[in-house]
Amino acid sequence: MSPRPRLARFLLLLTVFLCAACGLAYELALVALGGYLIGNTVFQTSLVLSVMVFAMGFGSLAAKPLQRRAVGAFAVVEGILALVGGLSVLLLYVMFAWLNIYTPAMIVVASVVGLLIGAEIPLLMTMLQRIRRQEPGGAVADMFAVDYLGALVGGLSFPLLLLPTFGQLKGALVVGAVNAVVGMAAVVWIFRRQLRAVVRGGLLAGMATVLTVLGVVYAYAEDIEVTARQRLYRDPIVHAERTPYQEIVITRSLGFTEAEDLRLFLNGDLQFSSLDEYRYHEALTHPALAGDRSDVLILGGGDGLALREVLRYDDVERVTLVELDGAMTGLAEEYGPLRELNGDALADPRVTVVNEDAFTWLREAPGGFDAALVDFPDPEDTATAKLYSVEFYAMLSGVLAPEGRVVVQAGSPFFAPRTYWSIDATLREAGLSTTPYQVDVPSFGNWGFVLATDEAPHGRGAGFSSGATTSGPPLALAPDAPELRFLDDAVLRAATVFPLDRRERDVRPSTLMDPAVIEYAQSEWQFD
Repeated sequence: MSPRPRLARFLLLLTVFLCAACGLAYELALVALGGYLIGNTVFQTSLVLSVMVFAMGFGSLAAKPLQRRAVGAFAVVEGILALVGGLSVLLLYVMFAWLNIYTPAMIVVASVVGLLIGAEIPLLMTMLQRIRRQEPGGAVADMFAVDYLGALVGGLSFPLLLLPTFGQLKGALVVGAVNAVVGMAAVVWIFRRQLRAVVRGGLLAGMATVLTVLGVVYAYAEDIEVTARQRLYRDPIVHAERTPYQEIVITRSLGFTEAEDLRLFLNGDLQFSSLDEYRYHEALTHPALAGDRSDVLILGGGDGLALREVLRYDDVERVTLVELDGAMTGLAEEYGPLRELNGDALADPRVTVVNEDAFTWLREAPGGFDAALVDFPDPEDTATAKLYSVEFYAMLSGVLAPEGRVVVQAGSPFFAPRTYWSIDATLREAGLSTTPYQVDVPSFGNWGFVLATDEAPHGRGAGFSSGATTSGPPLALAPDAPELRFLDDAVLRAATVFPLDRRERDVRPSTLMDPAVIEYAQSEWQFD
């Protein structure tokens, strides 16, 4: 046999290693896509992995009749796997955008990919034994050791290399191309003397076809992605990028028949509309600035709109803005329409931008902040739920100056009342006294916030009427507040009054070990 048995064995184990890396990359690509499009990362991860592992078992059984023609069967399996796995992300994205179908399609794709991955090991084991017979236990140990090592490399390569370099769609196509070459060409070369010329030619032609399809799709991937993405949004997309953390999309209406509307979406969720964002950001910002405000902390808010409101106070000396995604703050600094909307706030010399995870940053943060604004996306998955936990709010309380004030955006008391009141309960569990309030933002509907402080309670804010028994800071504007477009003291008095059907609920506070807020959010925002 040529190459020599030792070299052939090494090359076949290398094939096992690379195929395992490709297989895990497919799994992670499907998990990441579900997280971007659907949210609920824990469920998406569980569903993808469960379906694929289940299908892998059937694939191993299905491969038993193929072991008599293991070399040719393996090459065919890898060719199909390369094609399906490489196209999987693009196909699912297109189906989500055009047909509004994702989960059923994902289950089908994950099942097919899992079935093909499951067929690999029995066929590879047969091929390994053909090169050199060895005791079954030793052969299994060698095979799985290399397979698991490949999975490790594939798992690390996906977030560290493929996503940053190629993005999700092109990254899957690149993995498919590697899979095709390794699974077909390498194996055909190792066992070339065992295959008839016509079989070798057919397998190589199949590999060339797979690579051609993947290459053509790669060339048009950006155009396909742009076209599919636009189907998800009402207005024309003027900026789109996928970062390691999220998909950022900005749309802009043409403004021929109505006022121009600039909108920011993160992972498909609306963050603001320029037509009414001032209502949201005035309500978020100014109640927290009614006391001392020389040193202000903003967690989230990478678009710079809350920062714009903070900087309207001349006595603000320092503002620290902590935003995980540097691409978001970069966009707020450099993208003209957004920079115009935020008043070029990030260029103000009083501002320090920190691109770190807020939870991690708080553990080592300096203290003494007079006011803190917490403007995170809604807690729909584990990544965001930790930012709505007792532990997080306890750390936040620890960096406040005496009588420091906090405002947290807390979702909609109308659409998601249990989520809203769980956030309020979580703040109180962390030792803060709270005053919940709500306003109307036409783009969002009814929207809620919670003002909190760690000073001694002295009764709910003026006008508060939720049926609650706990106490909180008064809700008011500073006497020297700038002229606002939406908010005044009368609006704030009304904001603390909740209707009977949306008053405080009997809900659990959310902790790292019991993230109740995810449970509530996922059940109440079902239409998302």
